[in-house]
Amino acid sequence: MKIVLENKGIKTDTFYVPPFVLYEGEVVVVYLSGGGHCYDTEMFLKDIFCGNTKHKNVIVNKKMTFIDYFRESNFRDIFFPSRVNRYIKKDADLTNPFLVKLFGEKYVTRKTKMNKLGGTQRKLIRLYVAFSKTKDIIFDLAGLDPQGAELTFKMVKEVVKNGGSAILLDNFPDMKEHASKYIDLEWNDGNVRPKKDFKF
Repeated sequence: MKIVLENKGIKTDTFYVPPFVLYEGEVVVVYLSGGGHCYDTEMFLKDIFCGNTKHKNVIVNKKMTFIDYFRESNFRDIFFPSRVNRYIKKDADLTNPFLVKLFGEKYVTRKTKMNKLGGTQRKLIRLYVAFSKTKDIIFDLAGLDPQGAELTFKMVKEVVKNGGSAILLDNFPDMKEHASKYIDLEWNDGNVRPKKDFKF
């Protein structure tokens, strides 16, 4: 198996990410062990793992893509809302597991407005589009309920096993049993959570 990413340990003034190696065919979970206030930590690590921010202890051998949230300006959301069709395109493979699950919901069609979809449906569309361009991703499960989070994670795992790779940055400890590797982020002080500016 080829090494996609090698982390020899990321240490900041507030936390430490233990060493791990991500191989093709694996999904590594980095458990942030916190709530919504961990968004800055997630973005910090995402930039390192994607190679946008260089770190002396992280070697990125394959470009990874972060699956961001679906966002639309207020003006566009009101007057020209995006529809499912725009994201999956006309030649989409409707037998793809992500789309099978999406269109299994009777109220979802190609003309459904993106802002009318639930969190799980939006995530599935974003993942479908991402996997049509790359096999190596970084993602989270923000905005999903436990059932939607588990479904999404299992579907990513199924796609990744055929030569892709993924890193999940999130706060769902239930994903441990499904992960290839599970890394607990270690806080220097259990009561301290990181600020926007980190120091190596």
